[in-house]
Amino acid sequence: MVQVCESKKFAVIRAPVKPALIRWARERASYSLHQLSGRFPRIEAWERGETGPTLRQLEAFAKVTHAPIGFFFLKAPPVEAMPIPDFRTAANVHLDRPSPNLLDTVYLCQQRQHWYRDFVQSVHEPQLELVGSARINDDVVETAAKMRNALGIDSDEWVSIASWKGALRHLMAQADARGVLVMFSRVAGSDNRRRLDPQEFRGFALADPWAPMVFVNGADTTAAQMFTLAHELVHIWLGESGVSDTDARDVPDHASERWCSRVAAEFLVPLDAFREELKPSADPNYELNRLARRFKTTTVVILRRIHDAKQLSPKEFREAYDMELDRLNSRQQSIDGINYLTPGAYVSERFARALVESTLEGRTAFTEALRMLGLKKMASFDKLTHSLGYRTS
Repeated sequence: MVQVCESKKFAVIRAPVKPALIRWARERASYSLHQLSGRFPRIEAWERGETGPTLRQLEAFAKVTHAPIGFFFLKAPPVEAMPIPDFRTAANVHLDRPSPNLLDTVYLCQQRQHWYRDFVQSVHEPQLELVGSARINDDVVETAAKMRNALGIDSDEWVSIASWKGALRHLMAQADARGVLVMFSRVAGSDNRRRLDPQEFRGFALADPWAPMVFVNGADTTAAQMFTLAHELVHIWLGESGVSDTDARDVPDHASERWCSRVAAEFLVPLDAFREELKPSADPNYELNRLARRFKTTTVVILRRIHDAKQLSPKEFREAYDMELDRLNSRQQSIDGINYLTPGAYVSERFARALVESTLEGRTAFTEALRMLGLKKMASFDKLTHSLGYRTS
C-alpha cells in the first residue's frame, strides 16, 4: 500500500518498499550507508522501516544502485544467479553475489551474441568446427598446437611482430577472422562511471557453434589481458561458457580452469621452444625481458613459464610475479592501435560490420544498433560506419 504523509500544504506519497529491498540494492551495488547518505539523507530510516522513499527518490535510488525499479516492489530480495557458469573463487569460496556491473556486461554480450547468431544463420553460414573440438583430458601441448594452427598463428610471423601489444592485436584479429567475436571493455555498457573491477572477474567466454564470443576486462592490467584472452579462447575450444578470474599466476581449484590455464600458457609460450631459449645463468632481469620480446608476450607470462620449466620454486615464482606485476602497474600502459568505439569499449570488428550492414539495409533499428554498440549519438555511428568503409549517403 502506498504511504501518504499529509501536511497542511500537500501530501507526500511514499513508495511501498520493504526495508530489506533497500538494503539489498545498496549492498548489491557495493555501497555503504555512509557513501549514499549524502544523496539520500534518510536512507538509514528507509532501511529501518521508519519511513520510505518517495517515488522520485526511489527512481533516483534505483538509478544510482543500477537496480531494476520493478525489483523494489517484490515481497523479498531476488536471488540473482549468474546467467553462465561461474568459475570464480576467492580463498576457495564460491562467489555468490555478482555485481550489477558484471551482470549487465554478461547480459549485453549475450544480447550481442543472440543477435549475431540470428544474423549468420540468416545468411546460411555453417557452424564453427573449432567450438567444442577439445576435451579436458586432451593433451595440453597438442591442444595448444591445434589452436595456433586453427587461428593461423605462424611461429615465424609471431616472432617478427614488433611488440607484445602488436601480438595482442594480431591474436584478436586472427580470432575475429575465424569467427570468434572478441570484446574488450573497461566499463559496464557505455557508462564510464561504472568501471569494471578486475578483482571480481577478468573475462568470460560464451560458447556457441555459430557465434562464439570472448570478453576481456579492459580495466585489468594490459599485462594480464593477453593471458585472459588466450584463457577464454581455450574455453571456446572446450565449448564451455563461463566467467573467470584466473591470471598467469593462479593454479585454479576448478579442473576446467586449471586445464584452460595450462593450455593458455602453452599456446602463448610453447614449453619445448621456451626451454631451448632459456638461459638460466643469464642476468634474471635481462633474461625476463629478452624472452618476453622473443615470444611476444608479457614478462608475467614468462615468469610463469620459467616456473613451469622448474627454474623457479613456487615461493620464488609468487614473489617474483607480485614484484613484476607491481612494476607493470606503476607504468602508464595502453594497447595502442586498438580501435575503441568509446573511451571504455572495443567491439569485435566482425560483429560491428554485421550490425552496421544490417542497420543500413533497414533490417535492424538504429536505436538497437546504438545500444548494442554502446554508442549514444548517431554521429558516433556514422563515424564507425565510415571507418569500416561504408557510405551512409
